[in-house]
Amino acid sequence: MTIVLIAVAAYLAAAIWLAADLGRDRAPGLRPWWWLALGGFLLHGGRHLIAWQHSGAADLHLFAALSLVGLGMAALTTLFGARGRMAALGVVVFPIAAATLLAFALHTPRTPEALDWRLQLHAWLALLAYATLAIAALLAVMLWLQERALRRHRIHGWLRALPPLVELETLLFRSITVGFVLLSATLLTGMLFVENLLAQHLVHKTVLSVLSWLVFGGLLVGRWRRGWRGAKAVHWTLVAMALLVLAFFGSKAVLELVLNRAA
Repeated sequence: MTIVLIAVAAYLAAAIWLAADLGRDRAPGLRPWWWLALGGFLLHGGRHLIAWQHSGAADLHLFAALSLVGLGMAALTTLFGARGRMAALGVVVFPIAAATLLAFALHTPRTPEALDWRLQLHAWLALLAYATLAIAALLAVMLWLQERALRRHRIHGWLRALPPLVELETLLFRSITVGFVLLSATLLTGMLFVENLLAQHLVHKTVLSVLSWLVFGGLLVGRWRRGWRGAKAVHWTLVAMALLVLAFFGSKAVLELVLNRAA
């Protein structure tokens, strides 16, 4: 538990440091927040490695999966924030990572089910896709806030520390593109490696995931063919992400917490 508490403290300290920089209208840059976030990320990952060594298999149940997505979001923010492009995301991402890690540590662990390499590949692709597209959803919210402030001529405070509107939009679509590729690979490996969808309670998860994939794909096509941007891009991104959250974490929550079954 000591590792968890230190990681949580490091994440929260990084978020507070970033918030202070943004509150002073100062670009974050590569400052002490980055080292704090890196420390939190490494300890976060170390906690999962210890759990896997102890149980002999990767735990991918609800709280473990949430924590791994939080870990992925923290890793992406730390990596790209080092160049000052997405550092502002850390104010939201690092507390999310801390909360998911704490929930994982406090949750009574189940005995993980051993998965062969094919199902493990499918699961890891899914977690990477969720983390990447969750970052895209946060970028969409930031884009919406920035556009609203521009319309009202009220650009002040932390909004000035965000990337320019065009760059923020570019980051959004790059994140969606990478996430869409990962989600496509997730669905493909699921079709190839997962058997008997009905018996494994995966029909609703598959349907919602495919719907999310279609919405993200439609957004990318609309961007390419018709130059979609602004509010339309934000709305499509958030709808697609909501479907994805329902597909994976919604179904896991119902199966594990309500029905007490393995998801």
